[in-house]
Amino acid sequence: MSSTTPFPQKLRYPSLGTSCTSLVLSAIFFLFYTFLYSHNCSQSFGLLNPIETKWSTSPGNSSSPSISPTDISHLKFILASSRKTLKSRKTYIEAWWRPNQTRGNIFLDSPPTEHFLPWPSSYPPFQVNEDIRKLRVYSKLVVPAAVRLFRSILETFRLGNNEDARWYVMGDDDTLFLVHNLVEVLGKYDHTKYYYIGMTSEAIKSNSDFSFNMAYGGAGYALSYSLVEVLVPAIDDCIERYPHVRVSDQLLSSCLADLGVDLTTEKGFHQIDLLGDVSGLLSSHPQSPFVSLHHLDIINPLFPSKNRYESINHLMEAAKFDQSRLLQQTICYHRPTNWSFSISWGYSAHIYENKIPRSLLRKPLETFAPFKKSARPPLYMFNTRFPSYDPCVTPHVFFLESVKNIESNQDQVLSTYNRTSQRHLPPCSSSGNHSADHITKIHVVLQATSRKQGAKVECCDVQYVATRNVADIKLRSCISGEVIA
Repeated sequence: MSSTTPFPQKLRYPSLGTSCTSLVLSAIFFLFYTFLYSHNCSQSFGLLNPIETKWSTSPGNSSSPSISPTDISHLKFILASSRKTLKSRKTYIEAWWRPNQTRGNIFLDSPPTEHFLPWPSSYPPFQVNEDIRKLRVYSKLVVPAAVRLFRSILETFRLGNNEDARWYVMGDDDTLFLVHNLVEVLGKYDHTKYYYIGMTSEAIKSNSDFSFNMAYGGAGYALSYSLVEVLVPAIDDCIERYPHVRVSDQLLSSCLADLGVDLTTEKGFHQIDLLGDVSGLLSSHPQSPFVSLHHLDIINPLFPSKNRYESINHLMEAAKFDQSRLLQQTICYHRPTNWSFSISWGYSAHIYENKIPRSLLRKPLETFAPFKKSARPPLYMFNTRFPSYDPCVTPHVFFLESVKNIESNQDQVLSTYNRTSQRHLPPCSSSGNHSADHITKIHVVLQATSRKQGAKVECCDVQYVATRNVADIKLRSCISGEVIA
């Protein structure tokens, strides 16, 4: 037997006719498969797009041509309160709540006392939170009150009346909301996507204790309705995962993180984890719509000549004329005297006897103290300026006296700011010894025909005659390339 394997004696090749037939069939099959694949892919991507769209968290216009702009009727408020705190905080709620316009409920831990009955129409309708002792995890809860507040979202959803609801907005009974500005901020986002919008604390210590990725409920936060629909079925399971969490805001943040949703920050929400005089912060507000203010019972009255309730109502009087500019800082200069003017519209005005650039004046003057006295520097989530006895950097301070339309031109608004006290310092010698001690009032005029646009900085001009005790300021749009220094 041969040790090698012989080649086949004859190879068999297909005939020419068979080859042509195979090529034609292959071409037909290839064209059919290509068409079918492209058609199915387009359908597959069409099915996936809604999911991708829901989970997208990039801001954009809130509406397509078929969706109307967001307005006040699209917001549902959930206010956390208790029978103990409500009596002292009702004035804060009445300052911003609009009966027959705003929607939502205030949640209590127990039925209101006779003092509140019949329930005032100037308040949100009340709801008593469900008894959480029925929860399986109740015995493990470290702070049951936190769970009560958190489940207010679930209970609001179960109440129904969610037609046209685009946003659930959470707040406390001592939260002051600027509703027009809130609507404007939320209008930037698509409510059909998953959004969790709010702000962290001003205090590094608070964020370190709880989370740097958590919205604070006292400042308020907003959940898109699409996100609420996903969150509600998961709430009780989430509570069982986190029975040790002590704060409702942290509980929500943890649950949303597990659903793949992180915080979108907006600088106009203010937790105010601060003590004392917050005028330095409010006089250098970031260029974002002023949305909320919290801890009104803890900080000093906003205006030195008024109590807390009078201060809030005074601020809201200015808000009636133009919420978009409320607290927005505008800076300009009077070159002959080397004075710098910083206007926090509707709240305060400062004169510095020196030319100070905007890069410095936008930093809040540290008139306040940290919420926790044990906190160590750095204290705040922003840069500050320290108060000084240097006459070249210490401002003359004026607070809002009145706001009104100008009789001769109803499209213009005049706000007047009064000096509250003297500096008791000499003039700034390095800028020419031009004292501003004699100035008692500052008048600010703005054109009221349009709202301020979001983060857009505005400029101003100063009119001042040396023999007068009044300085006149006119707000205007900045010129392209204008340097504010």
